[in-house]
Amino acid sequence: MIDFNSYFDPLNQGIYSNKERWSLTQLGRSIDSHTQDNFPDLNIVDIAIFNVKEYEGSNNITDNNDCKVRDSLYQLHFDNAPKIVDLGNLILMPTRKESFKIIEAICIELFTRGIIPCIIGGGQDISYAVYKAYVGMKKIITFCCVDKSFDIGMEEDQLASFSFLGKIIGYTPNHLFHYSNIGYQSFYVSPMAIEMLESMNFDTYRLGYIRSNMNELEPIMRNTDFISFDISAIQYAYASANVYASPNGLAGEDACKIMRYAGISDKLTSVGIFEYNQNLDKDNQTAKLISQMIWYFLEGYIKRKNEINPNIKDCTKYTVAFEDEKNEIIFYKSNSSGRWWMGVPFQSDDNSPESNYFVACSYQDYEQANKGEVPERWIKTFKKLD
Repeated sequence: MIDFNSYFDPLNQGIYSNKERWSLTQLGRSIDSHTQDNFPDLNIVDIAIFNVKEYEGSNNITDNNDCKVRDSLYQLHFDNAPKIVDLGNLILMPTRKESFKIIEAICIELFTRGIIPCIIGGGQDISYAVYKAYVGMKKIITFCCVDKSFDIGMEEDQLASFSFLGKIIGYTPNHLFHYSNIGYQSFYVSPMAIEMLESMNFDTYRLGYIRSNMNELEPIMRNTDFISFDISAIQYAYASANVYASPNGLAGEDACKIMRYAGISDKLTSVGIFEYNQNLDKDNQTAKLISQMIWYFLEGYIKRKNEINPNIKDCTKYTVAFEDEKNEIIFYKSNSSGRWWMGVPFQSDDNSPESNYFVACSYQDYEQANKGEVPERWIKTFKKLD
């Protein structure tokens, strides 16, 4: 067990210690905040928010002023909010490696307690430290990035915002079962990178596809353990406080929808929003958008159904047989939530009977199978388990 208090700077005492500043329904009233005379009680906590002002691997920079995202978030109204603590600002160590080890240790402790870390960054390469926390717990995960590029970098590159995914993929022992990119823009990625990720049976969803098929985000998020959101994936018009911002990208509404689906996912255990450059946020619009993204995550969270896998007794089973009369896919639809899963057969060892790995899917996958086409989600999952 680690001493959380020693790793975080407290928030501004004059602002955050007086809960009367906020009305009964504003988040500022219900969040248990770390101040000079109070450290949050981590018992019976759902979500822990904290800042990591680490930008060594990014072209964005930080300052020592109060976080504008926090100020905006505390003002938002929320009925029946989950139990949230605000740990404050992570104290950075003399070296980047030491800082990342602390992030890893903090996340492990939060995971162990069943608490979701919600990190406001900082460079997106902080995702590497969060991934290492899962490795430390020997947990195989599905990792999702909302990003306009892939951030693979070159093998010889140091860990940075443009190379962290390559470091995660190359890390041994491998604990990455699946990776999904949401919202990439073709002119920011190499066709060779797309081919490489496809050859690894990973998923890449182009911006245009996502914006036309927002409902398909739900099963993607339901299969995800950790979502890393680079705000450069959002249009400059909505999130200008980022040196990597682009004229094209997700709209603010799209970003909020993604975060809501992430919140609903029973499987998801950590979330990070990265590359926020407070110095560029002159009108506080990016801070307001990020706070609203977190609000939508919270709204999704309180609607969780405890359905990581289908409750077979509460599902309708559909078996789709193919024309060869040898192969079939079994679908399950929850009678309570309407969610869909596919059963992907696998054998854990030579002596055990064949089992099913349940992968979250959509009604469109079921329709595709009925047309005689094997859904791509099923194929990629089967190849990984084979």
